[in-house]
Amino acid sequence: MNSVYDDRPCELGEGPLWHPGRRQLFWFDILGKRLLTQRDGVPQSWQFDEHVSAAGWVNRGVLLIASETGLWRFSLDTGEKELIATLEAENSITRSNDGRADPWGGFWIGTMGKNAEHGAGSIYRFWRGEVRRLVPDVTISNAICFAPDRSCAYFSDTMTKQVMRWSLNPQTGWPEGDSTVFLDLRDDHLNPDGAVVDTEGQIWIAQWGAHRVAVYSPDGQFLKAVTFDAAHTSCPAFGGDDLTTLFCTTARQGLDAETLRNHPTNGMTFAAPNAGQGQPEHRVIL
Repeated sequence: MNSVYDDRPCELGEGPLWHPGRRQLFWFDILGKRLLTQRDGVPQSWQFDEHVSAAGWVNRGVLLIASETGLWRFSLDTGEKELIATLEAENSITRSNDGRADPWGGFWIGTMGKNAEHGAGSIYRFWRGEVRRLVPDVTISNAICFAPDRSCAYFSDTMTKQVMRWSLNPQTGWPEGDSTVFLDLRDDHLNPDGAVVDTEGQIWIAQWGAHRVAVYSPDGQFLKAVTFDAAHTSCPAFGGDDLTTLFCTTARQGLDAETLRNHPTNGMTFAAPNAGQGQPEHRVIL
């Protein structure tokens, strides 16, 4: 049965990361400018002075965190951060959004306008100290994830209601050729948000406004959906000791006061046990 994992409501919950070494879930409230976690049921958070949205794990005590101005080495023990690379630091319109480590030790990160300005964002890859722009003119960057056989990456501009697939070089992880449409959700009026791929290559996509994470086969066929008691599901992550628990962040953003009063679980972080079999999140190599 799906249940609330953490009852702290996020205005815009995002970026859940199950740290395989710590066996601990981390996630963000982007608009609240904070990183959240639990340890043995005890809530913990770190407050930042700018928007933060996504992370990868570097080692047991260090995360790579994406913010509106850069990629940072962040110590979970001391709370200290060190700038690794700038990310649209000169652009006050944008902030970071969805991101995930790739199988080569790189980190893909998307940006977007703080008010979802049309085409204001991009998708980048950080690898071996270099930040390279991969996709320009993105409105809401999302669904960054990778096939278990390293064959491709997925990504989305939520505003297009499409999820793209992109072949990757097996040695370097850089994209090759042009991306192609993997899912077209326009007829279904569904909004693809964050996504993760399981061990069978199935993609699990949070669908903003639909109360669910939907599962599609590697050839794009709808398989099933996992529902949650929150309208704006934003990003899934597999975790737990055997990586079979599906965690999902949600958001309160854009919901009216009556809805929030009647459904206070909007914005909380959820857990669905025995949902599927996830991959361990890849390590970021700095």
